[in-house]
Amino acid sequence: MMGALGVVYGDIGTSPLYTIKVSLSEFPTLDNEHILGVLSILFWMLMVVVSLKYVMLVLRADNHGEGGTLALMELAVRGFSGRKKWVLTVLGLIGAALFYGDSMITPAISVLSAIEGVSIVSHRLDHWVVPLSVLVLAGLFFIQSRGTGAVGKLFGPIMLLWFVTLGVLGAWRIAQTPQILLALNPMWALTFIGDAPWGTFLLLGAVVLALTGAEALYADMGHYGRPAIQRAWFGLVLPALVLCYFGQGALLMADPSAIKNPFFLMAPSWGLVPLVVLATVATVIASQSVISGAFSVTRQAVQLGFWPRMVIQHTSAREEGQVYLPRVNMLLFVAVLVLVLAFESSDRLAQAYGFAVTGTMLMTSMLAFSVLPRKSVGAKRVLWMSLLSVFLILDILLFSSNALKIVEGGWLPLIVGLTILVMMLTWKQGREQMHETLAGDQQPLKTFMEALEEYPPTRVDGTAVFMSMIVNTVPPALLHNLKHNKILHEQAVFLNVQSADVPYVPFNERFVLERLSRSSWQVVATWGFKQEPNVPQLLEQIAQTHPELNLEPMRTSYFLSRQTVLVVRRLSWRLSWRRSLFAFMARNATRSTRFYKIPPNRVVEMGMQFEL
Repeated sequence: MMGALGVVYGDIGTSPLYTIKVSLSEFPTLDNEHILGVLSILFWMLMVVVSLKYVMLVLRADNHGEGGTLALMELAVRGFSGRKKWVLTVLGLIGAALFYGDSMITPAISVLSAIEGVSIVSHRLDHWVVPLSVLVLAGLFFIQSRGTGAVGKLFGPIMLLWFVTLGVLGAWRIAQTPQILLALNPMWALTFIGDAPWGTFLLLGAVVLALTGAEALYADMGHYGRPAIQRAWFGLVLPALVLCYFGQGALLMADPSAIKNPFFLMAPSWGLVPLVVLATVATVIASQSVISGAFSVTRQAVQLGFWPRMVIQHTSAREEGQVYLPRVNMLLFVAVLVLVLAFESSDRLAQAYGFAVTGTMLMTSMLAFSVLPRKSVGAKRVLWMSLLSVFLILDILLFSSNALKIVEGGWLPLIVGLTILVMMLTWKQGREQMHETLAGDQQPLKTFMEALEEYPPTRVDGTAVFMSMIVNTVPPALLHNLKHNKILHEQAVFLNVQSADVPYVPFNERFVLERLSRSSWQVVATWGFKQEPNVPQLLEQIAQTHPELNLEPMRTSYFLSRQTVLVVRRLSWRLSWRRSLFAFMARNATRSTRFYKIPPNRVVEMGMQFEL
C-alpha cells in the first residue's frame, strides 16, 4: 500500500492543485448553487469513473497480473483474427499514443501549479514561477538515469504526508462551513445538469482533471497488485481527495475571491510556505510516475514489434520493471520544457490536458468490451455489458467535451498522438512486409542444411549462432557467410527471438530446441513483452540442458544481417512517404547486438540491402 501511494496515486493525488480553480473560474459570478452543483458532479464522477470503473472492475482485466493499454490490447485481440483484430489493435495503439501526450503534459502542469503557490506568498515572486519550474523539471529528468530505486523508498511516506495534509486542510475548512456537505446529495448534480445541460457538458472538460491518473491505477497494477491498489484508494486516497475538494468548496462559499488559488488559500498563513514545498515534492513524484510509465509503455511497444529497438537500461538489480530509456527521457524533457515556456501557466495547460486523458480512458472502455464479458454467460454477461455501456457513454461525453478545446490547446496531444500512432503502424506493417518478402525468397531451413552437409564447404572449429528473423527459413547471414567466406562452422545454431502476448515467460519455458541435421539446431526463444531478450544468458541455459551443443562463450560466434532499407523512388509521394518514414526509423534503431546483449567482439555482421 505504501508503494502504491508513492507511485500509483501521485498523478491523481495532485489534481486538487488545479481542478477546483479551473472548474469554477469559468463562472462570471460564483454563488453557492454553482459550487454545490460542480462539487456534486465531481464527487460522483470520482465514485463512478474511478472507484467503480477502474478500482472495482477494470482492474479485473489483467494480463497475467499486468495492466495498461497495451496489455489490455493483447488480451483483447487474443482469439481474434482479420479485421476485428486489426480494429482492436488500432484502439490499443491510440490509447498508448495518447498516453505520451499525458506524459508530456502531467510534469508541466503539475510542477507549474505547485510553483504558482509562491505567488500567494508574494506577488513579487510571480516572474519566478516559470524559471523555478524549469529548474525543478531539469533536475527531475536529470536524475532519471539513476533510477527510482534509490529514492523510491521515500515516495510512499511523502505521499502519505501529502494525503494526510489534504484531508486535514479539507476537514478544517469543512468544519467552518459544513453546509458544503450538501454536495454529497446527487440531486445537486442532477439539478445543475437540468438547469444548464450545455454548460454542464462544457464543464466536464474541466471536471475531468479530477480523474487524471485513473489510468495509472490500471497501468501500474503489475507492480503492486490489485488488492494493495484497492485498499490504498478506499482507505486513504479517496477520503483525502474528497475532503480536499469539499474543503476548497467550503472556502469559496465563505470567500468567493479565493478562486484565484483555492488550494493554497485553504492553508493558514503560517503553513503556506511549507505547503508550497510539500506540493512541489508531490508534483515531482507525480511526474516521476508518468515518466516511468512512458518508459514502460515504450519497452512494451518495442517488444510487441510496434517500435524500433531502443537502448533499455535496468536501474534496479531486483525490480525488472524499473528501466531507463535515454532517448525517451531526452525527448520528453524537451517536450515538457517547450510546454512550460509556451503556456507559462497551469490554467492554459489545463485546456490541453483533458483531451489526452479522456482519449486513453475511452480506448480502455472500448477494449474492455472485448475482455470482461468474454468469460461470462447469462445474467452476469448482461450485467457486464450494461455497466460497460454506462462507462462508455460517460467516456464519450468526457472526450467530446474536451474535443471542443482542440483549438485552445487540445491540438497538442492530438498531434502527438497521431504522429506516434502513424509511426507505430508504419513500423509494424513495414516489418511484416519485410518478413513476407524474405520468407518468399528462401527455402526451408531443414532441407537446406541437410543438403549442405552432404557436400559441405570447409568446416571450422566452434559454434556459429545465426540470428534469424523468420522460423524455418534460411537466414541471409548464412548465405552471405557461405558466399564470401566459404566456410561452415562445426556446429550451427539458428536463433529466432519472439515476443509473447503475456508480460512474463517463465525461465523454464524460455526456448524450444529442434535438431535440424547432424550439426545444426534451431532455437525459438520467447520473452514476455515486459522482459528484455538476453541471448548469452539463453545460450548458457541451453548448454546446461543440452550438453551435445558446445556453446562455450569463447568458441561461439554470432552472425547477424545488418539490413539497409532503400525506398524505391519511382513510387508516388502518396505511396512512398510511409516507406521513407520506415527507412528513417530502421536507420535509427538500436543495433541488434546491444538490444540482445550480445558481446560485440563475438559478432560478425553481414550487410544486405532491402528495397521497399
